[in-house]
Amino acid sequence: MRILFIGDVVGRPGRDLVRELLPRIREEDGPFTFVLANGENAAAGFGLTEKVMEELFALGVDCLTGGNHIWDKKEFLPVLAGENRVLRPANYPEGCPGQGWTVLERGGARMAVLNLQGRTFMPPLDCPFRTADLLLGRISEQAVFVDFHAEATSEKYALFRYLEGRVSAVVGTHTHVQTADEDVLPGGTAILSDVGMTGGHGGVIGMEKETTLSRFLTGLPSKFSVCESDLRLCGVVVDIDEETGRALHIRRLQIRL
Repeated sequence: MRILFIGDVVGRPGRDLVRELLPRIREEDGPFTFVLANGENAAAGFGLTEKVMEELFALGVDCLTGGNHIWDKKEFLPVLAGENRVLRPANYPEGCPGQGWTVLERGGARMAVLNLQGRTFMPPLDCPFRTADLLLGRISEQAVFVDFHAEATSEKYALFRYLEGRVSAVVGTHTHVQTADEDVLPGGTAILSDVGMTGGHGGVIGMEKETTLSRFLTGLPSKFSVCESDLRLCGVVVDIDEETGRALHIRRLQIRL
């Protein structure tokens, strides 16, 4: 089982990268059993819309994971509540729309996808560690892929160690900066602190530098605009043994358009 996970897709530039590069990646690195992507920034940099969701599905993405920005477009919440191919972090409190995990199936292959969010330097939520315990007790699939949307590397590594041997892969999202610490732990869990982002790298984590620098220099609110320069797709490819659920290999991708 070979899985492609595409890091945070940021706005139109990010979606254009998926459109342009996914066929090439499939040809060079595929075939992929499933293609996943973090889509919480896919609509103008903040949140998702139904139109953008359908666009990414049409491009070949099988499942979209989320994070703290999944709620930014209020009109999307009814869609989130009814679409099992789009996830929000499972450790949001009970009563929030949407679901935090799903099962993908193709050609006899099955894999669970679990979305969690960290709490260090992030909004206070239910415990991602205990939430993982609860949900893994319900998931029967051998292969389990986790998107951990978190800020702190220490918290990410704590979850890596906590879930080692219990899931196939835990990859981090949210910081938009790809890390170089990919590994397969002895327990058979593939890890990467942050997959990075898919979009314009010529600014500040996906936004134009002028609007971002203004906020840092003055402390005043400023409206961010999506960066359209230095376009790169960041992702990760994970090979998983279907019978045991153990990761066999992990490889980072960073492709300039």
